[in-house]
Amino acid sequence: MRGLIRRGLRLEIVAAMCIALAVPAFGLATENAQPLATQTTLAVELHDQAGRTTANLTADVVGEDGQPATGAVVVTDHGRELAGAALNAKGEATFSLALPAGEHSLSASYAGDAAHLGSVSASATAEAQATTTPDFAITIAPATLSLKAGQSGTILASITPENSSALTAPMFVTLSCSGLPDQSSCSFTPGNIEILPNATAAITSSMVVQTQQAEGMLTRPGTNNVALAMLLPGALGLGGLAWSMRRRRWLQRLSLMALVGLVTALGASSCNARYNYYNHGPPPNPATPSGTYTVNVTAQSSNGVTATTHTTTLAFTVQ
Repeated sequence: MRGLIRRGLRLEIVAAMCIALAVPAFGLATENAQPLATQTTLAVELHDQAGRTTANLTADVVGEDGQPATGAVVVTDHGRELAGAALNAKGEATFSLALPAGEHSLSASYAGDAAHLGSVSASATAEAQATTTPDFAITIAPATLSLKAGQSGTILASITPENSSALTAPMFVTLSCSGLPDQSSCSFTPGNIEILPNATAAITSSMVVQTQQAEGMLTRPGTNNVALAMLLPGALGLGGLAWSMRRRRWLQRLSLMALVGLVTALGASSCNARYNYYNHGPPPNPATPSGTYTVNVTAQSSNGVTATTHTTTLAFTVQ
C-alpha cells in the first residue's frame, strides 16, 4: 500500500514538473511569434467623362497564409499620399479618385498590424486628360489618422485649382466629411475656400477630428438612498391605513393628509425627472467605438446651375 502511495506521489511530482516546464515554453513561443509577410496588389480602371479622368482603384492585401489582412491601406501618386481606406473582411479597399491632368504613378501601401508586416504594390501608370472647364482637385495629408478615445487629431486638406483661367468670378468650395464613427466629429478651418481666377497654388484647410472618452454618471452629494427606498412602502402603508379606518373619521382624514403630503414629496424627490437630473447629473457618455473606418472628405462647389463634387478618403483608426 505504501509503495502505491509513493508511486502516486512520484507521478504527481513528474506531472507538475512537466507543466512547469511547458508553461514557460508556451509563453516563449508566443513571444517569438513573428508577424506574417503580406502581398499588396492594386487594380486600376480609368474612366474619362466630361473632360475629367476618374480612377477606380481596388487594393487587396493578403498574408502569406492566404488569409486577408486587417487595418488600413494608402494610395500614393509618385510617393505623395492621395487617400486612405480601411480594409474590409476580404482584405480589400476601394477608391474612386478624380485625377488631375497629366501622368500618374499609382501604388498602394499597407502599413501592417500586430499580425502582419507591411507591403507595397507595384506601380500602375495612368494618364489623365485635361479639363476644359474650371475645376479643382482635393488631397489630404496624411491619409491615415490613429487616435485613442478622447483625443483629437489634425490633417491637412488641400484644394488645387485646375483651369482657373476660365473663371470669370471667384469659385467657392465647401468642405465636409462623412462616415465617422459614433461619438466623433470633424471641423474645417476654413470651411469655405475661395479660388480666384488664374490661381494655380493649392489652398489648404485644417481638418480636426475629435473623439469622445467614456464618462461615468455624476453623483452629487446630499441624496439619501435609504429615505428614498422608504417612500413607496410608506405611501402604500398610509393608503391602506386611510381606507381601513372607516369608523374613525379623524384618523382617516389624518392619514389622507399624510398621503397627500407624501405624494407631494415624491414629486419633488428622485421620482421627479428634473430632480433626478439635478442630483445625479446627465446619463454617462459612451466612448467612440474602436475600429478602423473609411471617412469621406468632400469638396463641393456650385455656380448656381451645376455642382462640382470631388471626394477623397481618410483611413481613421480609434484604438
